[in-house]
Amino acid sequence: MEPRSLAARPGDAAGPGDEPPAEFRAAVDALTGLQVRPEIIVERIPAPQRLAPWAHALGARIDDPESEDADDPDEIASGRFIVLYDPAGHEAWAGTTRCVGFLSAETDEHLVDDAMFSEVAWSWLTDALADTGAAWHALGGTVTRTASTRFGDLAGPEHTVDVEMRASWTAEDTALDQHLAAWLEVLGNAAGLPPPGVHLLGPTGPTGGRSL
Repeated sequence: MEPRSLAARPGDAAGPGDEPPAEFRAAVDALTGLQVRPEIIVERIPAPQRLAPWAHALGARIDDPESEDADDPDEIASGRFIVLYDPAGHEAWAGTTRCVGFLSAETDEHLVDDAMFSEVAWSWLTDALADTGAAWHALGGTVTRTASTRFGDLAGPEHTVDVEMRASWTAEDTALDQHLAAWLEVLGNAAGLPPPGVHLLGPTGPTGGRSL
């Protein structure tokens, strides 16, 4: 797969004018050098218009490799990563650049029954931010577990368990590739992906990474 860029181009980012501030451009451009593991599909999505003067958004998903329809595979996890920028600074953020993440994933029913699951899931994020070297402060968010049971003729497995995470934090520099890498690591953990470079026994899949 050829590398592709997710850098903001004119019209990609929400903002009040045609020329984004230099700090915001640098923050968004930093995303382009990130190598994304092949199981995760990342693409630009419309940025929110009213949360900050400038914004940039990415969507991510992980498809089920065992889906019967290869052209329309089932998703096992999806997420969003949004960059909000206010050049005047934002009191609630204690800074100018806020990262906002959301993810939803099917997960193991027995794992979610663990009383400590929420704490473990939250540690995925704090550990990932530390491991990538991201500089941040003012982190907050929620972890939600949902169990569903299907009845009657509704297609799908009888029992499913989903985890959702919402989080936001203030970036202390423009190296947002480190922040996005951390969020994608959490998405992979939630979906049950093995660590990068570790392949489970089974059909051979694509290897390597691709840049944004």
